[in-house]
Amino acid sequence: MSRKSLISIRDFSKEEILHVLETAREFEQNKVQNFLEGKVIASLFFEPSTRTRLSFETAINRLGAKVIGFSDASNTSQSKGETLKDTIKMVSNYVDMIVMRHPLEGSSRYASEVASVPVVNAGDGANQHPSQTLLDLYSILQTQGKLEGLTINMVGDLKYGRTTHSLLQAMSHFNPRFIFTAPDELKMPKEYKDFLDSRGIEYIETDSLNEHLNDCDILYMTRVQQERFTDLMEYERVKDVYTLNASMLGEVRSNMKILHPLPRVTEIAQDVDDTPYAYYFKQAENGLYVRMAIISYLLGYR
Repeated sequence: MSRKSLISIRDFSKEEILHVLETAREFEQNKVQNFLEGKVIASLFFEPSTRTRLSFETAINRLGAKVIGFSDASNTSQSKGETLKDTIKMVSNYVDMIVMRHPLEGSSRYASEVASVPVVNAGDGANQHPSQTLLDLYSILQTQGKLEGLTINMVGDLKYGRTTHSLLQAMSHFNPRFIFTAPDELKMPKEYKDFLDSRGIEYIETDSLNEHLNDCDILYMTRVQQERFTDLMEYERVKDVYTLNASMLGEVRSNMKILHPLPRVTEIAQDVDDTPYAYYFKQAENGLYVRMAIISYLLGYR
């Protein structure tokens, strides 16, 4: 059995990324597979989640495996003081894979080092969310017909938004151009801009949503995440900084699609849902097929 884990999108090569996307396409065409019958996969969510947890658990069931785990850490022995190390080592004895979300950055990497089975990072704080990145890539490929040479406008919480950090790194394989739209408090961290600079990838920064709406192939909206702020006053200053509505889309590129990792709050108005540019609900559906592909690949079946 493979011991490869998926903790950061950088754990996958360009070839592995493309393989997972092709496998996801096959799963979208045939959603029910049973070749993991007899396998057991742990779903350990130390932090709230709807789409990620449910799509992973649906993927596990559609592959024929069984799922165990929890969606509330207060119901586990961690509430009694058990360490993450002990929890992971104990769960490893019972399962063939662990899918884990945790609020602490680096927690999933640590789990992969102590686990005896593959670990999939379902989000660790503001750090990485690689399965979301792969479903984002799948959605981009579906809507644009390619990954090469696209302009992606990332909007909102670029400081704490782990989905933007992972997507930036994944797209670096495909000669992209980036627009970073954020207020000063939520700008893309320097380490990720340094990453792009080291690879000669172009990006510009702005605090104006209107300025570059018509210049992009993908508009990647994000929620300002209250749970990542230690200063509530800072959150209140920026929580409603951008709101996209349908009237703003009159001159966008015909191929432009709007993505969002969801949940949304105020950053996308309801009237955008009825435009031909909205793709975020289909994007969420794509998570099922991509997560089926990730699980089967890491367990050595596809």
